[in-house]
Amino acid sequence: MPNNHIPGSLSTTHSAHLDDNIIKALSIDNLIFGLDNDELKILLVKQTDPLHQGKWALPGGWIRYDENLRDAAYRLLEELTGVRDLFLEQLKTFGRVDRFPNERVVTIAYYALVSADKFSLVAGQSAADVSWQSVNKLPELVYDHAEIVAHGLKVLRHQVCHQPIGFNLLPEKFTLLQLQALYEAILNTKLDKPNFRRKIMKMNLLSPCNEKQQGVPHRAASLYRFDAEAYKHLSESGFAFEI
Repeated sequence: MPNNHIPGSLSTTHSAHLDDNIIKALSIDNLIFGLDNDELKILLVKQTDPLHQGKWALPGGWIRYDENLRDAAYRLLEELTGVRDLFLEQLKTFGRVDRFPNERVVTIAYYALVSADKFSLVAGQSAADVSWQSVNKLPELVYDHAEIVAHGLKVLRHQVCHQPIGFNLLPEKFTLLQLQALYEAILNTKLDKPNFRRKIMKMNLLSPCNEKQQGVPHRAASLYRFDAEAYKHLSESGFAFEI
């Protein structure tokens, strides 16, 4: 969370100095998970306020009295990172008494899973820098942001195992190896190739494209599509997606 020279942003400076339109005890934090070359990363901004200068944080800040929570999340994300046009889902409210120094601040976390290469990052005026950082090699984070990230990862990994949200990160036509690499990156574990393929094919959610990869230096693999209509129909019949 950047300094308070920009209305709507957060710092350890006393909240009395903030704009009158700011809810002084309520903030937003955004967890944007991005898949980048088979590695799961998270979007972070570097602090500019003197007490935390050089440290990293989740992109977030203060909520205005005249805006909805989700609107605040989108506004802050775009102001700090340049990222827009994605769907944010509310994750959890974090309200530990000592989570913010010298103040009582409750934060509402939103999250999304995206392809990192689809977004151009632009650090806002109140952010020294913005970048994708590996979830497995996080820098020191301010406040309780490490705790928030850990909870977000837990929720995300559970969600991708029980809902086919990971398919949104793949091209329209993909190989089974690409699909397995995606799940291995998000779950941070090595999956048994025969078992994974057997489980995926048994779900009957993939439609063969009757095509193979082109221009690859190895044996060309078959291409598939995710069948969203089949998933919808199966779900209505009580089907449970599970990796």
